[in-house]
This record gives sequence, C-alpha cells and structure tokens, in this order.
Amino acid sequence: MIQMSYTEPVFRPPSEARSLILQVTNGCSWNQCTFCEMYTQQQKRFRLKPQEIIDQELAAVAETGLPVRRIFLADGDAMTLSTRRLELIMAAINKHLPGVQRVSSYCLPRNLKSKTVEELALLKNLGLKLFYVGCESGDNLVLDRVNKGENYDTSLSALLKIKAAGSKSSVMILNGMGGRRYSEQHAVHSAELMNEAQPDYLSTLVVSFPAGTKRYQDGFLGEFEPLDQAGLFQEMYWLLDSLELESTIFRSDHASNYLVLKGTLNRDKPRLLQRVRDALDKPGEISLRPEWMRGL
Repeated sequence: MIQMSYTEPVFRPPSEARSLILQVTNGCSWNQCTFCEMYTQQQKRFRLKPQEIIDQELAAVAETGLPVRRIFLADGDAMTLSTRRLELIMAAINKHLPGVQRVSSYCLPRNLKSKTVEELALLKNLGLKLFYVGCESGDNLVLDRVNKGENYDTSLSALLKIKAAGSKSSVMILNGMGGRRYSEQHAVHSAELMNEAQPDYLSTLVVSFPAGTKRYQDGFLGEFEPLDQAGLFQEMYWLLDSLELESTIFRSDHASNYLVLKGTLNRDKPRLLQRVRDALDKPGEISLRPEWMRGL
C-alpha cells in the first residue's frame, strides 16, 4: 500500500485517469470563482505541502516498483508555486521515478504572470510539459460576472507564454457560462481567444451547480437564465463555427456534456458542426447522455 497524504476531495482532469496524482498544494489560491465548488470545504483551504513530505511519498511509490509514466500535480493550481519550488519537485520526481515521461498541472493564467518563458522552458526540460488552463470564457463581461479574476488578455498572455516555452496547453471552456443573455458573445469571444492562442487541446464542459445557483446569480445581478439542451447546442454551434484552428485536438466528452463531440480542428469542423446541427434539428434521433449519467 502506497502512503499518500491526500486531503480529500482531490480532482484531476479526465485525461489523467491513469496518472499518479501527486498533491503538492491543497485547494486553490484564488478560490473565488462563483461557478466552482471544488475547494470550498474547510479542509481545502489553500496551503503548500512541505517538500520533505513530497520526497517521502515519491520514495514510497518508487519502492513499490510499479511503473509510473505520468504524474499530475494537484490541487487546483500547483503552478502558483515558485519556479524554485517546482524545480525541487521535478528534481525529486526525476530522482525517484526516472521513468516518468510527462508531468502536468492545472494552471491559472495569473500563475504565469511572474514566470518567464525561460523558467517555463526549464521546467519543461525537467518534464513539466502540459498545463490545463481553465480559461472558461473569452468574454470579459462573463468573466467579470463569475469573478474569475482573469480576462481575455491575461488568458491569452499565459497561453502564448506556454507555447513560447515549448510546452503544451489544454484549455477548458464552460458551455452555458453566460446564460441565455450572453450565450452568443460568450461563444464567439471564446472562439476568438482560441484562434489567437492555438492551444494543443481544447475541451468544453457544461457549467453545473451542485450547490445551487445563488452565488452565481448574485454575480449576474439576478439576470442569469440557465440554458436548456437546445440552448447549449446552439452555443456549441456558435463556438465551433467561429473557431479557426490549425491542429487542435477537441473534446466535448466530459460527464457534464449531453452531446459527445471528438475531433481535430479545423479538419473535422464540418462533421462536428453537422452533428450539432442534427442535435438541434433532430433531437429524438441523436444519441445523448442521459441525465442520470451526467455529473462533475
């Protein structure tokens, strides 16, 4: 049994299902987004994990002899750590688990404001190669309403910095985030952000409210009206139709999504647009994820 001192709950991207989850921070240093309930419990107050504990956990994993090829640095924004601390963590990973091929992390755009391209390139050479960036939207009004603490320009700056360092970015956009009133501008401006950034991966999730909508509604001054299925599909159509990407792997297959979409953009754009169009025009003929199977 590997002794890992997790502070639950622990979250990771769906694509990191087979990765070792190495918790190097607890919670989220920002933790003010009105759409996010991931780190609101008392035990998830933000703090750093001591380096000696991280070293001990990596040594314990190494002693098992189990092959570890990928590691995900948890929790919400491990990249808030200084470059020096991240170097120490990567050095420990390379010492104890030299077979690791890739290390990844969630990354708030603000995490990279004080980090240089050269620092990110150094971390990339140590194995930290992929950043999951929750842009959520490219629309500044929507970002302000949900108290994201970011805007179009800060998100773009972070994504371009990642690219300049030779690392990869996986961007998340939240379908339905602007509600009915701001749906189209949310979709179009998110596409414009992606067109400028040209991320390696792009995924969409549907905004969800497991703890209710009050906090979210307060940010929208009571004008937020959630999208129904048809509204979500129309917003997805606007997003896809506005995207001009060179070679971005696109996934809309998270458990929150009704309509599963997979492809490479823009190569598969016509096929994906047609599938969304069919979902709008032939709702009874397209296979959708049933409500009971949806979740975070």
